[in-house]
Amino acid sequence: MNFLSHFYFERYATTSERVFGGILPDLLKNADKKYVFHPNRYEDILLDHVKMKPISEGWYRHVEVDRLFHNSPFFFDHTHRLRLQIQDSLEGLPIRPSFLAHVSLELILDHLLLKHEAINLDRFYDDLSAVDDATIVKYLQTIGLEDTSVFMKYYHGFVQSKYTYEYIDISKISYPLFNIAKRIWDFKPLPEHHERLRDSLTSYVDRELTDYKSIYIEIQDKLSLME
Repeated sequence: MNFLSHFYFERYATTSERVFGGILPDLLKNADKKYVFHPNRYEDILLDHVKMKPISEGWYRHVEVDRLFHNSPFFFDHTHRLRLQIQDSLEGLPIRPSFLAHVSLELILDHLLLKHEAINLDRFYDDLSAVDDATIVKYLQTIGLEDTSVFMKYYHGFVQSKYTYEYIDISKISYPLFNIAKRIWDFKPLPEHHERLRDSLTSYVDRELTDYKSIYIEIQDKLSLME
C-alpha cells in the first residue's frame, strides 16, 4: 500500500512517531532503493527508547499491512483487471502493464481515501513535521544507516512539498505513475499517453472500485485479531 493507505491504519495514533514509523519503510525505499534494514535486529535498543519504540511499532504495522494487502483476493483481482484496463494506454512505452497496474491500484486507493474524507491529510503532515530530526537520525543510525544526509534531504522535501494532496484529483495521477515507472525504464510519455491512462483509470474507478473500503475493513479486522 502507499503512504496514505498506511496512514489510514495509524490515523488514531497517539504519537507522531508512530505515524512516521508507519510510512518509514516506503520513505527509505524512495530515498534510495538500495536501502535494506531490519529494525527487529535492534529491538533491545529501539523498544527501550520512548520515541524510537513507536517508530518500530509503526514499521511493524506497515510490514503486516503490506503482507495482508498483497495476499488478498482484492489485490489479485483488481491488479489483474487493471492490467487489462490500462495495457492499451501504454502502447509504445516500455512499461510492463502488470507493474503499473500494481502501482496504480495503490495510488487509486490513496485517492479514494481523500475523495471520501476517510483520512485527515492535514494531520498526516502535522504529525510528520512534529517528529524531531534528532530522533529520526538516531533511529536510522541504530538500524545501520551511518550517513543519514541523503534520507533527511529526501524526507524534508517530502514533507514540505505535500504532493499527496494532488491525489485528490484522479486526472493528475498519471504523472506520479509515470515518474515511478521512470525509475525502472527510460522513456518520455507524450500528452496522449497521460490522457489515455487518465481516462482508463477514471473509468475503472467509477465502474469497478465502488467496493474499495472492503480491503481496509478486511485488513483492520485481521490486525485486530493479532493484537
